[in-house]
Amino acid sequence: MNKGVAITGMGIISAIGNNVEENFHALTSGQKGISPTDNIDTVHKGEIKFGEIKKTNAELIVELGLPPDNNFSRTALLGTLAAKQAVENAGISDVNSYRTGLVNSTSVGGMDTTENHYYEYFEKPETVKYIAAHDGGDVSQKIAEELGLQGFVTTISTACSSAANAIMLGARMIKAGKLDRVIVGGTDALAKFTINGFKTLMILTDSYNTPFDNDRKGLNLGEAAAFLVLESDAVVEKEGKKVLARVIGYANANDAYHQTASSENGEGATLAMKKAFEVAGISPEEIDYINMHGTATPNNDLSEGRAVLRVYEGKNVPDFSSTKAFTGHTLAAAAAIEAVYSVLAIQNGVVFPNLNFKTRMNEFDLLPQTEIKHKNIDKVLSNSFGFGGNCSTVIFSKD
Repeated sequence: MNKGVAITGMGIISAIGNNVEENFHALTSGQKGISPTDNIDTVHKGEIKFGEIKKTNAELIVELGLPPDNNFSRTALLGTLAAKQAVENAGISDVNSYRTGLVNSTSVGGMDTTENHYYEYFEKPETVKYIAAHDGGDVSQKIAEELGLQGFVTTISTACSSAANAIMLGARMIKAGKLDRVIVGGTDALAKFTINGFKTLMILTDSYNTPFDNDRKGLNLGEAAAFLVLESDAVVEKEGKKVLARVIGYANANDAYHQTASSENGEGATLAMKKAFEVAGISPEEIDYINMHGTATPNNDLSEGRAVLRVYEGKNVPDFSSTKAFTGHTLAAAAAIEAVYSVLAIQNGVVFPNLNFKTRMNEFDLLPQTEIKHKNIDKVLSNSFGFGGNCSTVIFSKD
């Protein structure tokens, strides 16, 4: 087995908690964070539910100690908060003491801010600074500056697989000896643009999302940010670091099927999982828990279920669940928050429940784990699939 890259720190904010501990408590007590929106003035307010973080931008600004005239988007605020948690959790006092990089991921970028200033842009020059914060790279740069990071900074935007690809790139850079430490993850805030876009695609539910249920109607959009600190074995040994878990496998594939839909036979997902097993040097039977992408859309759950059955040749599929019934689908941040959940599953020996499930899907004989389950967990596979057919898998293991 590939020994993998050490995870030494984690940080997260989502609809079910403002830190790692609060998220774990919600996952193990069945407290979902799906509710009507309080912070966005959308025409859909009251009609559809979201995985919304109930902190306002003003509260986040105060918490981060930013000046009142800042141009941080909500995406940048959430990302900065989670990244700072991760660095603190890793016990890092000087972020530049080793060759350190940041691989951030986002889909929304600063559009939650720019959409509020779009119509006044040409009449009010003072709004230019908000428009300049639109780009996803601006989010990454702001996070790096707040961390005091002077090293490598880059941004990945591959839709809903973005953070998985950020984890993969960070792990590969450490393995290649390019960096000693990489802060990896993703952040996305709710925005009217994405709400209206997903509404147009007709894949939003008007209730609570129901992953892998035969009567599933669609997803709840969510917002979140999460980051992991990856470090080389040399740094871990020198600093006497506690290893939370390891990234041992990763892969990205594309089924080249449709702009917004996965292929019905799960071609890209199958390729990603198989390649991740090759990188990890393990067999599928060694996985104890699969954190499914599980968006609760008719297309995704069918495609992913078929892909898992292909990988396991139709038998002995491990315990699996989707945690999106807790948080909603957080787009680029999804794989990052689910990476944190995967590590928590390993640390605490727990399979998190697939909430809201009632009816087995007609197309295959797969049942998610609907109640919390305690057992020894050595390895977790986490899937994340994005628009454009961009499919990614990451495998986590105990040290």
